[in-house]
Amino acid sequence: MIVKNEEEVLARCLDTVKDIVDEINIVDTGSTDKTVEIAKRYTDRVFFFEWIGDFAAARNESFKHATKDYILYLDADDVLLEEDQKKLKELKETLDPSVDSVSMYYDAGTDEFGNVTLRYRRNRLVKREKNFKWKGDCHQYLEVFGNIINADISVTHKKIRHSVGRNLNIYQKKIDRGDTFTPRDYFYYGNELRENRHYEKAIESYNKNIEMKEGY
Repeated sequence: MIVKNEEEVLARCLDTVKDIVDEINIVDTGSTDKTVEIAKRYTDRVFFFEWIGDFAAARNESFKHATKDYILYLDADDVLLEEDQKKLKELKETLDPSVDSVSMYYDAGTDEFGNVTLRYRRNRLVKREKNFKWKGDCHQYLEVFGNIINADISVTHKKIRHSVGRNLNIYQKKIDRGDTFTPRDYFYYGNELRENRHYEKAIESYNKNIEMKEGY
């Protein structure tokens, strides 16, 4: 995983997988709190990568340090609930080596009662030798192909705080560089603008997304 200033949540995440995985690789991108100290309690495989405003670059760097057959990636504010820990253990013991990627649920939003309000799938466990790459400096995605299976396992997102303006800054740098925006970029840029209450600009970004024939 990649981390920066995650002292509030890192141990919570690692406690849910430390007895299942064979190695833990953590790439720090510039923490100024106790994140690195906490990480070293769980693994001696702690690495450092200078933050360049590109999430895909950081995630690709983290994948370079993996040495096992498969890579499970998580964010520091993710957890596996007890039931999902059991399912992951079973998957690890029974996974057919011909599988290139395992898609799992991502429970990205919950209400005050713990009910899931936003769920979608992500290619969560991938074969290392396939050398899959992350794309996109913000709201990045893993470009996966081959033999993909769906698993009834959920990774649960438990965010404590929102990084106000961080993603908007990344998009602004893309604009300043003159990068070409895809329909996907306009969609997520619109989301960031909306969440930061720039409603008129958000509408403009959504409209650009709609106007592009490729669609997203």
